[in-house]
Amino acid sequence: MNITKENVDALNAIVKVDIVAEDYKDKVTDILNDYRKKANIPGFRKGNVPMGMVRKQYGKAVLIDEVNKLLQESLNKFLVEEKLDILGNPLPVVKDDFSWDTEQFSFEFELGLAPEFDVDLDGKNKIKEYKIVATEDLLEKEVENIQSRYGKLISLEEAEEHSNVTGTFVNEEKEINKKSTFLVNDLKGKKNEKKLIGAKVGDVIELDTKKLFEEDTKLSQVLGVTNEVAEELDVKVTFTVEEINKTELADLDQELFDKLFPDGSVKTATELKEKIKEDAEKQFQQQADQQLLNAITEHLIENTKFDLPEAFLQKWLQTAGEKELSLEEAKEEFDKSEKGLRYQLIEGKIMKDNGINLEYDELLDYAKGFIKAQMAQFGNMNPEEEELNNIAGRVLSNKDEAQRLQTQLLSQKLLAFFKEKMKFKSKELSYEDFIKEVYK
Repeated sequence: MNITKENVDALNAIVKVDIVAEDYKDKVTDILNDYRKKANIPGFRKGNVPMGMVRKQYGKAVLIDEVNKLLQESLNKFLVEEKLDILGNPLPVVKDDFSWDTEQFSFEFELGLAPEFDVDLDGKNKIKEYKIVATEDLLEKEVENIQSRYGKLISLEEAEEHSNVTGTFVNEEKEINKKSTFLVNDLKGKKNEKKLIGAKVGDVIELDTKKLFEEDTKLSQVLGVTNEVAEELDVKVTFTVEEINKTELADLDQELFDKLFPDGSVKTATELKEKIKEDAEKQFQQQADQQLLNAITEHLIENTKFDLPEAFLQKWLQTAGEKELSLEEAKEEFDKSEKGLRYQLIEGKIMKDNGINLEYDELLDYAKGFIKAQMAQFGNMNPEEEELNNIAGRVLSNKDEAQRLQTQLLSQKLLAFFKEKMKFKSKELSYEDFIKEVYK
């Protein structure tokens, strides 16, 4: 057997594999002898079937099978030994004059080679790193939300600005008949609020669906229709008042603090706000980190220039999936996946050059931490180590789940590396301003 590689250019190569009879004939003969011993052919005793008959019946199929096995094993071994960094999989070159009716075979494969490039980690202060702070206004609202959750409902005779109103919306033409509850001050505009304020149980009020609520999604919820329908809906509905109540806020006292923090760590409203601020900013940090990682990814893709073997990859995509694609479809698929492929190569280069890797023990510990946090939500604050190991082992035995956790952990390691090696433009702002600026 002889295997050679010829570079077409920096990104494409042809591997040629020449196989002669000496490479496979002994294996083929052994298999045919085994067939001969086991063959049941009328007119012959088991084990006494003439080899010529066995070879005629099975010889070609066995030959093809063994040559293909030898070809794949040899090609894979060659790629590993030559340390070839390829994209996709080798593509066989179709030869019109190929025949199995010979003893010598020559196969060719197209290779798409990974490009060589350098990664510049100098962000040049073009990338923003956000620090999201919990504002006093946000803290006040969250304290009020807590007081409301732990407060008590009081029935009212008439609807007020901050009261809850329960009733049924009806529009026969649009087949709307939905019982819902909402806050009077959820309504948009003073005109709509005035229609509800002062209303009593049994009153029937006519409302326009267009711009009825401050939040666009609220209309779909109260009418029981999809967001798409709600966006286009512009009709009149009747609302029959069935129940009116108001939440009396819980007092900010030790009884409430102990319900929220049984360990007694909060004794004043100020300390409650500090706890809320700490928890909120931890959650904000996760969003800020994800935005930073996204920005770094875009920056690296934009500023790391290299060519790809596009024609090869498009051809490979035609047969890589479950369904064979036309060349046009493959080109579209390549265009959609190109940025992801580029970042995959950049990420791999960064990891290789800087010794960043994932060990199984790291992934196991990460999975256990994830599981422990979930168990804590259900009141199990101190699970046994053996229990955590067993659950984590089962989770990681699921390929999809293991891949998801691995991706999360790798993102964390890469983000820590980027924060150490790159410089960013820092900006502090509120959560509301962060949403406006980043997501527009």
